[in-house]
Amino acid sequence: MRATVGASRSGAAPAARAGARAATGPCVLGLLAAIVTGPRGDGDHPWRGVERSVLGPRIAVFAVLVALLVGARTPAGRVSLAGLAAAARRRLTPLAPLAPLALVPAGARADARAPGRAWTARRAGPGAALVLAALAPLAVSRAGQQSMVNDIGLYALLALGLNVVVGCAGLLDLGYVAFFAIGAYTTAYVTSPTAMPWHAPFTVNPFLAVPFAVAAAALAGVVLGGPTLRLGGDYLAIVTLGFGEIVQLLANNAGGITGGARGVFGVPPLSVSLPGLHYAWGLAPLPYYYLLLGLVTVVMVVFGRLEAAPLGRAWAAVREDEFAAGLTGVRTVRAKLAAFAIGASVSGFAGVLYASKQFFNPDSFSLQASILVLTLVVFGGRGNRWGVLLGVVVLQGLAYALRGIVPPPDRYIYFGAVIVAMMALRPAGLVPAPVGRALPRSGPPVVPAQPGPAVPDPAVTT
Repeated sequence: MRATVGASRSGAAPAARAGARAATGPCVLGLLAAIVTGPRGDGDHPWRGVERSVLGPRIAVFAVLVALLVGARTPAGRVSLAGLAAAARRRLTPLAPLAPLALVPAGARADARAPGRAWTARRAGPGAALVLAALAPLAVSRAGQQSMVNDIGLYALLALGLNVVVGCAGLLDLGYVAFFAIGAYTTAYVTSPTAMPWHAPFTVNPFLAVPFAVAAAALAGVVLGGPTLRLGGDYLAIVTLGFGEIVQLLANNAGGITGGARGVFGVPPLSVSLPGLHYAWGLAPLPYYYLLLGLVTVVMVVFGRLEAAPLGRAWAAVREDEFAAGLTGVRTVRAKLAAFAIGASVSGFAGVLYASKQFFNPDSFSLQASILVLTLVVFGGRGNRWGVLLGVVVLQGLAYALRGIVPPPDRYIYFGAVIVAMMALRPAGLVPAPVGRALPRSGPPVVPAQPGPAVPDPAVTT
């Protein structure tokens, strides 16, 4: 009997220590979040903000979040959305008599996982997201609409393009905004005789400048990637970083070509001129938002098809193990070069919209912008198109929400705290790329028939 009690106590001690270690991280993060988002102190009482943040009633909200995070941690120390949902159900089960509609019955949950309904949900989800995105700008002010264009729409295009390079092909590109600059300056070159000192002998509509900008950015991607994509890891990151800095320095110092540090003015806005129809986008943010929404939708569909194509499979193979992919017959350099060219072309496309929307100068294409786009991709979930879009909306929306609440020097504290917490709890991003997922079908999944009775083999019976 004593041996049994001793054994149980010896087994309970490591379990208690493991539980304490699992709760340490969420508790520290919850405490920091409560302090950072709480009221500020003053010179006479510098600790008053900390006391009100920790001792006030608002700490109960952070205590609930910490409890959910502790209950959702896996044995490996990770936090998943499924774990959060399960932890929330465990915490809310005692309250079921008070809110019977808040919990879904087990039978309904099992029925919702039926193959046909799961396929319908996958089809209905993007449609609902598109409708929500179309209605969102109608509920915000003009300043909010401007932020949705400049901070979310344009960066969504840039992040989707970089996701091809970083997420699909597994390459590290720290100079991605250089292709954005090439697209913008190419647009100014072919659309206006006064925007830059050096201009084309002809002028075209900004919509017709798209092929020139996309071709110039894709060509730059091929020229950069051709001799350097045999490198990998840190070496490739350094080369792309140097390329981005070279493009910015050329744009800043070549005053006789690009206009130098004074920037580019006078690029005409987007417009459509057809017989009986003329429409110019002008400076209003709402038309640009819906144009960007349509372009992001098209890019999402095209990249979804591309990921299921042989080229997308080659990217996945290179990302997982380039050496093994080469042994299986994948032309690794060609696949990486295609990823660079496609990602650069999307960035050049975004440069057309950026140039026609507003004034720009070389400071718009700094290393900080490249790091921001890379952060958006990693935060959302590299390799997952939907995760990248969600990362752009969350981080850029947070930056806009803090404009009227937090002083400018303090905004990066919140921004960095969110990123650090995300990397600690979900290193793969908000929506990680699925592993081992079957390729998408063109229709509902086929449910296999139930096996019939076994038929004896005549050769065995004889």
